Amino acid sequence: MCSSNHPRKEASHRWPDSSPSCAAQHDTAMRHRAGQACRNGIANSFSQIELLHSSQITYHHSLSAMTIGIPKEIKEQEQRVGLLPSTAQSLVGRGHTVLVQKNAGVGSGYPDEEYVKAGAQIVESAEEIFQRADMIVKVKEPLPAEWPLLRRGQILFTYLHLAASKPLTEALLTSGVTGVAYETIQIGNRLPLLEPMSEIAGRMSVVMGAYYLAKHNGGTGVLLGGVPGVLPGRVVVLGGGTAGVNAARMATGLAADVTILEVDLERMRFLDITMDNANTLYSSEAHLHELMATTDLLIGAVLVPGAKAPKLITRAMLRKMKPGSVVVDIAIDQGGCAETSRPTTHLDPVYVEEGVTHYCVANMPAAYARTATQALTNITGRYVELLADRGLEGACNKQPALLGGVNTRDGILTIQAVAEAHGLPYTPTFSTETLGSLGG
Repeated sequence: MCSSNHPRKEASHRWPDSSPSCAAQHDTAMRHRAGQACRNGIANSFSQIELLHSSQITYHHSLSAMTIGIPKEIKEQEQRVGLLPSTAQSLVGRGHTVLVQKNAGVGSGYPDEEYVKAGAQIVESAEEIFQRADMIVKVKEPLPAEWPLLRRGQILFTYLHLAASKPLTEALLTSGVTGVAYETIQIGNRLPLLEPMSEIAGRMSVVMGAYYLAKHNGGTGVLLGGVPGVLPGRVVVLGGGTAGVNAARMATGLAADVTILEVDLERMRFLDITMDNANTLYSSEAHLHELMATTDLLIGAVLVPGAKAPKLITRAMLRKMKPGSVVVDIAIDQGGCAETSRPTTHLDPVYVEEGVTHYCVANMPAAYARTATQALTNITGRYVELLADRGLEGACNKQPALLGGVNTRDGILTIQAVAEAHGLPYTPTFSTETLGSLGG
């Protein structure tokens, strides 16, 4: 589901041929300049996101009323919900109609009564939600039981991860629905709608990894933080984006020996300055091979935005790991970054390949449904309001970053990375004029 969120260079995290590295910069002044440049870049990205938020808050009346539907998630052990009661109240106040399927928010701690107080209507069936709604707001991609309910002229706003599933991609194309994916909306160097789930998945990866390292869970019996007189366990994080950084923060907080592999040299300088207790290493196949024999917990946090995750961890590498070591593949939503990865569930989260325990749950943040729902809707709620108030074309005019979220429209695939993953034709959406022409 969620993975590393630093698309500037992680988008090309496939290992390149050997190339000369930048000269080391050891003096304090140069380190300060490198750190300041990184901080300035992040500040600029935050400024763009703040502009989006402030622009969405300045108008209060919609151009036309829309019906927004919130179905109950049906993915196994998926307890998150697509909209908070507070956002429903805001939408109703703007003149829209909000339909919420019965018990959709219960798993996140939001009973139907709270939605009713907010002005939403409670609907018994998903079929009625999909039939009546102009826009469907979800958390996870639609499952096969929901595919026939989608229709042309309807907006589907959710995580889609189409590069990992050709059947889902074809189903959306067949339905004609306008699929707007959270994970491909990009502002500057950030993926703001993916970021909160990447933060949760990153932090959770160390919690799960540490749990399955316990001897009674089939692990090596290594305590990541060690104790006085005993060396700590080694954690290797593949990818230094949002998920990777949050994993490294948790691991260093446990006093583990942490190494982050990354291909972006500027990102590594930033990590070196801001994460004193973690090591950075240029990401290459050779370096990963060298680390495997001494790694207790390997965390895959690689992202190619919108595309299938590259298979950087091979079976041969895993054979070098100690029996009972653990791999947590955060990139499993995009197909996984390990050759041996396959999706698992919260009810049956692990399996063993080559003597290594694999944790590959495709919706990791759902384990902490209330926190995850709040974190997700803190950012998605504003986009829902924008789409409801202005429609797709108007919303894209107001915030052009939304164009990057349009994956399908009227039976046309509009994102290159997905087309390349499945060998399908696509029509790029370069502008709102192009977007409008796709609708005929």
